[in-house]
Amino acid sequence: MTTVDPAPPPPMRLRELVFGAACAAAVRAAARLGVADALDDTPMTVEDLAAAVKTRPRTLRRLLRALSCQGVFAEHPDGTFGHTEMSRLLREDDPHSLRYIALWCTEPWTWDVWPKLDEAVRSGRNVFEDVYEREFFTYLNEEAPESAYVFNRAMTTSSRQSAQDVADLLDLEGVASVADIGGGQGHVLASLLERHPALHGTLLDLPGVVENADPRLRDAKALGSRVRVVAGDCREDIPVRADVYIIKNILEWDDDSTRRALANVRKAARPGARVIVIENLVDDTPSMRFTTAMDLLLLLNVGGAKHTRQSMVDRLTDAGLVIGEIRPVNAYLHAFECTVPA
Repeated sequence: MTTVDPAPPPPMRLRELVFGAACAAAVRAAARLGVADALDDTPMTVEDLAAAVKTRPRTLRRLLRALSCQGVFAEHPDGTFGHTEMSRLLREDDPHSLRYIALWCTEPWTWDVWPKLDEAVRSGRNVFEDVYEREFFTYLNEEAPESAYVFNRAMTTSSRQSAQDVADLLDLEGVASVADIGGGQGHVLASLLERHPALHGTLLDLPGVVENADPRLRDAKALGSRVRVVAGDCREDIPVRADVYIIKNILEWDDDSTRRALANVRKAARPGARVIVIENLVDDTPSMRFTTAMDLLLLLNVGGAKHTRQSMVDRLTDAGLVIGEIRPVNAYLHAFECTVPA
């Protein structure tokens, strides 16, 4: 039976770290094969599981053994394999599923850019364009439709799972209008409108994103009568007036893009409007291993960065916003409550 070593000595821990790609690849393989979806509440033999996912039993056992010692799946004394809390998160039907997040973080292009991290650290710029000879999102949309699909599903998953936390946090008593800037498919906006029946909202994002907006925002019998959907790029213009602007997890581009987006919010908002910026922080979260890894990936693909608390404060202050309270949204997100001065 596979067991987990809870505290390996430093030499073995370093060996494990340099083989981190094997662990990531194993999670990706399990997700793509649908192992977690095939495995229900009752543990299964490798032979039955292999038949269900159309693999060879011997090699599937090797994959499951590698994952079980990481706490993803569990090997039982009788040789069967069952679920753990982590392996259930690879099921597509799990309400907290991270299947598409796992696939996104291990997409084919990632294996090409990670080895060039030293170049990115040396130059301070992304290396993606050196490898693929085009800007990251242009490449996704024109050359890698499957990866673009995975990205959109991953962002939808993340937004849907945090939307209720945002709705629980924000006090919108007396607020008439809210604008979700770069709001993806509008899950946060939908949660806010459901919570506040008198509230009207605007969703702004790129054309290819808002055309797949949350069905609740399109249905006049649901929330559609209180919603305006605007196709646009917040780095170019924000043609929206609102009492509250929400900017969640998009200020991770290069500094110039972040500066332009905040300047456009400042230009669009009337004096006294609230601007609520919600971000992962690399220096104030229980999930620092994940957040700092994402910070490095942003450097590689778009030349962007996750923020520290101070770097976020600096950017908001430079944009002319007055920062009030900074509060945790959940274990991995913080909200910066700002106002537009008179």
